[in-house]
Amino acid sequence: MRGLDRGFLIFRKVLTKLLYFDHCASTPPYDEVVDTFAEVMKAHYANPSSIHRAGTEADKLIARSRALLAEQFGVKPEEWLFTSGGTESNNLAIKGAARQFKSRGNHLITTRIEHASVNDAFGQLEQEGFRVTYLPVNSTGHIDLDQLSSSITDETILVSIMHVNNEVGSIQPIAEIGKLLSAYPRILFHVDAVQSIGKLPVKPREWGIDLLSGSAHKLRGPKGIGYLYVREGLQLQPLQSGGSQERGMRAGTQNVPGIVASAKALRMAMQAEEQTRSRMYALRDKLIQHAAMHIPELKLNGSEDAALMAPHIVHFSYPGMKPEVIVHMLEQHGAIVSTKSACSSKDNKPSRVLLAMGANSEHAAGGIRISFGDEHSEQDIDKLAEMLRRTVAQLKPLERSRF
Repeated sequence: MRGLDRGFLIFRKVLTKLLYFDHCASTPPYDEVVDTFAEVMKAHYANPSSIHRAGTEADKLIARSRALLAEQFGVKPEEWLFTSGGTESNNLAIKGAARQFKSRGNHLITTRIEHASVNDAFGQLEQEGFRVTYLPVNSTGHIDLDQLSSSITDETILVSIMHVNNEVGSIQPIAEIGKLLSAYPRILFHVDAVQSIGKLPVKPREWGIDLLSGSAHKLRGPKGIGYLYVREGLQLQPLQSGGSQERGMRAGTQNVPGIVASAKALRMAMQAEEQTRSRMYALRDKLIQHAAMHIPELKLNGSEDAALMAPHIVHFSYPGMKPEVIVHMLEQHGAIVSTKSACSSKDNKPSRVLLAMGANSEHAAGGIRISFGDEHSEQDIDKLAEMLRRTVAQLKPLERSRF
């Protein structure tokens, strides 16, 4: 057995013994999705843009996958583009819309707690001369609709607001925002739904959304595949050149096995969404209640109110303690959690999201994110709660040490 294969098997044995609570970063794929990916990769390796039969058959698989996405969301198949992931979907939506419609105006609106792929995209557009309003949030991570309304000007061309925050789980009032923006037909509305698809209802057409981003590996699909809803009749300036794929907005040979497998994962997740959501809210409540009763050192970020928060995310802070210390000690006890967004977890800065919510630097620097999925049970939460209790008890003598 080669070294790489041996290392893979050893890690797999270790991972199966750990409780994985980092679903916001990535999820374990469904077995059926893995099988579908492998099957399509073996049988349909032709380029879907080729005009021969093998290429045509590959292209048909993409068309069926597009139709499946459309069916799940109640929109048209041609309104979905396939990308390499949520980051590309967000960048294409934001930069593509701003650059395409800059003749209308140069003002953009977003929030202070967006994912890095959104926040940094707006930072780049500012360097190009666009003016950006970053809406503040309250202590639970929610915007004020009146502040959004008062921020709109005659130059506003795009509003981008995430549905579920990837760090603390706050749910923004997307339907109400869409209703507000319906009075401004020249303003485009983009929603980062990476953390909400498959967990909460998502209704692009009913909510007046023009652009909506998703990612397959956040709902037990393969990595390297994202999707972007682009309302019919809307054209975006491409980020890259080289081909006419995806309505001319996303050049490059399509990842056929990834696309087919991602569509399967989406269908499975959305068909079970209501049942899964109910189960995960119960698990969330159980963990929060246990921490409140037995681990007072952990401070909940966001809100206990389920109506305001996503079902699969619980975020605590342990002020005065390095979050990576908590993460590594929990792993020794048998549980995998994270600090903040996987894209930002390796820096030592306080959480930008928690600072925006009004936390002080010590509180914002000591956060851990627990995110779970449909494979978890009440017994798993009980085990995690006990691991958290033991971890905090071990760390408490060190809590006053400085970073």
